[in-house]
Parts: sequence; C-alpha cells; structure tokens
Amino acid sequence: MNATRWAKMTVAAALVVAAAAGSATAATCQQDFQRLASVRQTYILKLNALSKRGHGKLDPVAACGILRNLSAAEITLLKYMTDNKDFCGVPDQAISNLSTGHAKTVSFAGKACSVAAKAAQMRKRAAQGGGGLGAPRAPALPAGPL
Repeated sequence: MNATRWAKMTVAAALVVAAAAGSATAATCQQDFQRLASVRQTYILKLNALSKRGHGKLDPVAACGILRNLSAAEITLLKYMTDNKDFCGVPDQAISNLSTGHAKTVSFAGKACSVAAKAAQMRKRAAQGGGGLGAPRAPALPAGPL
C-alpha cells in the first residue's frame, strides 16, 4: 500500500471517528438539555394548572413553592447551558433569553412568597385571637352578671 493511499484512508477514518464523536456529542447534549428542560417545563405546567383553577389568578401560597422550584430548575439549566456552551454549541441568544426569563421568575417568586408569608402571618394572628391586618385586639367584654 503506498503512502498516499494510507494517508487518505487514515484521514477518512479520522473523519468517520470525528463524525461519530460529533453525533455522540450532539446526542449527549440533546439528551441532557431535554432532561433539564423537561424538569423546568413540569413546574411551568403546574403553574398553568394552578392559574387555570384560580380562573387566571395564581394563589400566592400555592405558587410560592412551585416558583421556587422553577427558579432552581432554571438555575440548573442555565448553568448547564453556560458550562457546555462551546461543547454543545449553545447560542448566546438562548442563554440570554433563559437568563432574562429567570430574572422574571425570581422577581415573581419573591412577590408571591412575600404575599404568602403575609397571609400566613395573618392566619397565625387570627388563630391567636388577634385581628387581621395588624389591627389591635378588641377590649374584652365584661363577664358575669352586670
């Protein structure tokens, strides 16, 4: 076998191996991305169902935990996309869009959880006999015969 033919076969074999590795890389990236995006989508679907039950409005108490979980899923997905940007060929725009969406999720979660905390505080006061909304306690009525 002459050197030129050997070189051509070596290059062809290298291209086949590189193509196989490239498709394996793409498959790995695709599988990882789909798994992480699926987790995120699960929380989005839960929020949509909660909104539908509330006729377009979210119950902040129920939404708080789901929003926190959604935020954590977005952080995981964003980290994967950033860490594997070059390896998986993730476009900058995709990272930017997810980052912007995550900022909105964090803001919305903060608001919902703040309202949920206030509602829990009001329920606690009401259970202790205090008024809601921080109202002072009503004076005790006299007991016994007047």
